[in-house]
Amino acid sequence: MQLKVSLKMRLFFSLFSIFFIGILFCLSCATGNPYLKIDTAVEQGDHQTGIALLEKDKKAIYRNKDAILYYLDKGMLAHYAEEYDDSTQLLQEGERAIEEAFTKSITMEIGSYLLNDTTREYDGEDYEDIYINVFNALNYYHNHKLEDALVEIRRMNNKLRFLASKYGELRTNLQEKALAEGGSVPPDPEASTQFSDSALARYLGMLFYRAIGNHDDARIDGEQLKVAFVNAPSVYAYPLPPSLDEELGIPPGKARLNVIGFSGLSPIKTEEVIRIPLPDFRYIKIALPVMVSRPSQVYKIEVVFDDGNRFDLALLEDMEAVARETFKEKVNLIYLKAVIRATIKGVTSSVLDAAASETDGSTSLLLSILSVGTQVFAEASEQADLRISRYFPAKAYVGGITLDPGTYSFTTHYYGVNGGRIASFDNTVTVREKQLNLVEVVCLK
Repeated sequence: MQLKVSLKMRLFFSLFSIFFIGILFCLSCATGNPYLKIDTAVEQGDHQTGIALLEKDKKAIYRNKDAILYYLDKGMLAHYAEEYDDSTQLLQEGERAIEEAFTKSITMEIGSYLLNDTTREYDGEDYEDIYINVFNALNYYHNHKLEDALVEIRRMNNKLRFLASKYGELRTNLQEKALAEGGSVPPDPEASTQFSDSALARYLGMLFYRAIGNHDDARIDGEQLKVAFVNAPSVYAYPLPPSLDEELGIPPGKARLNVIGFSGLSPIKTEEVIRIPLPDFRYIKIALPVMVSRPSQVYKIEVVFDDGNRFDLALLEDMEAVARETFKEKVNLIYLKAVIRATIKGVTSSVLDAAASETDGSTSLLLSILSVGTQVFAEASEQADLRISRYFPAKAYVGGITLDPGTYSFTTHYYGVNGGRIASFDNTVTVREKQLNLVEVVCLK
């Protein structure tokens, strides 16, 4: 019996050390919302000020374990500010860091997340990883590098194919290591994501292939766009944009103008706490991250030409819905880890209580106090990881019109649900035959 108590005591003192680290960590994080000024600038369309504020408060916002968040946040703001080279460099750094973090996570030990997931390096959300390639593709388009833009779209499509099996090895490794640590393995929640193809990626692929004269691949991407809508009705719960049927039938001597409009801001996370009862009036606490929307003012986007021509942009991709759908896979793994972690903490307390009941005097009192300490530790240390990037858009709208080649001026108007105008953007563009004439507009209100 003495040997068993000694082993469990060593486990407890390891936990107790982590507890004090956790308290210091929690105190260091209680700083309110450090993004508030940046968010305000971004919603007002002042992306340069947003970048300046982000850099000014970089050390207060991003820990060493949050490098990916920094790359994504600044990379997206640089894109909106039309600093396309800087955006590409930052987003590519973020993509490399996400890949490295995922590789590390495959071999990560149970003890490396015994406190909670916030102590680990942020490894990015799946939707962040796939949309990096969309915005890098647009960066390359704006820099007149269509072949590089197509590489980004192909990279995104490869990631989507991998997504369905991405977490299988992670779950298996986690379960095996839990058993090796003497813990139990809870049932594996069934993954239920339906998202395996992106209409937005297919749309851009169709336009890029059309621009370089690869009409067969343009046709294939156009067809796959429609398949994406059919295969993921929970994501694409709205009609196909009506302009799609005109994209590959441009008459000779005519040119096509396409407009892509982004709106709103991507979801953030909040914490949901679950308590699972155990014998002897005990319980284990599970803290899970839940994605929540940031409401957008935008209801409609209209393009109006100086000569009176006009058309509406139609919703192509609900990027927020994609974020939620792809998170289903990961949150199952988070739940599995949280149950294993909470069980290990709960078992430690039970062992100390059992040891206390078999001893007397000061030793029994000490073990009882330590048991209570482990319960306090388990309650205080179990926190959901609420980290997520903040500046991807929530929705992507598209539209197009066939014109005679020439120079055109038009205004893109964003309207709210009550019909009031939220923002307007003026553009003058030279529309050329047999080229991609794509204009991008952004309103993140």
